[in-house]
Amino acid sequence: MHEVLVHTGQHYDEMMSGIFFEELGIAAPAYNLCISGGTHGAMTGRMLEAVETVLMQESPDWVLIYGDTNSTLAAALAAVKLHIPVAHVEAGLRSFNMRMPEEVNRIVADRLASLLFCPTTTAVENLEREGIKRGVHLVGDVMYDVALHFAALAAQRETVLGELGLTTKRYVLATCHRAENTDSPEKLRGIATGLGILARSRAVVFPVHPRTKAKIVDYGCAPLLAGVTVIDPFHISIWWLWKRMRKSSSLTLAVFRRKPSSIECLASPSDRRQSGWRLLRPAGTLW
Repeated sequence: MHEVLVHTGQHYDEMMSGIFFEELGIAAPAYNLCISGGTHGAMTGRMLEAVETVLMQESPDWVLIYGDTNSTLAAALAAVKLHIPVAHVEAGLRSFNMRMPEEVNRIVADRLASLLFCPTTTAVENLEREGIKRGVHLVGDVMYDVALHFAALAAQRETVLGELGLTTKRYVLATCHRAENTDSPEKLRGIATGLGILARSRAVVFPVHPRTKAKIVDYGCAPLLAGVTVIDPFHISIWWLWKRMRKSSSLTLAVFRRKPSSIECLASPSDRRQSGWRLLRPAGTLW
């Protein structure tokens, strides 16, 4: 089987793109469309046009899409309009919050896909309720597969605890990157305030997504994070931090590592909430 990897450029920051290829040993993409920024509609439109050009040139038998990004949506639309079948990995996940762009993307992608690879039984049930039964397969969670596969590599980063002055199981690891949280000054300030208060009594490590970092500056939230250890999202090292942590705020890896996890809003796929791994709380009352 010959695979042609297309990188739309949606994640262009080195810490959100290049580092994945480097640390996970992924071959360089055959195409890098270098499309990022702008509104959701503008970005998706540019991607749709560019992906269509690639598909017309390559004439693939299938288009394989992952997740719920604007890249996912653009690739699905480009493929079906050229009558190329689509296979969707992580199909069937739902937050039931249509204000999330990811929710719109995943619903449309599932409608267009001929093969739907679901990570959980809940995802399969979600599709069945929507009338989608054909081509649905329960295959397990690819994120969990990645976590298991790279666990040994993560162990080589054990020095990260000493570098950050942390003690095993005596710190909290927090993340915040969903638009539902970051696009609201009130919510982001509430989250920053909560983390700042928590940092008065225990160590708090906050790997900051580039987009979140910009919003923190724009909304003047930096002083609220006094005492919080803010770091770049260096991914393999984060896995080791999760393994040795006390408590987590958000992120799927908390489920994999069997650590308690809490998030601010109704942004997570329903199966994680139903399993009891995620506790929903409003901004400003995280702890």
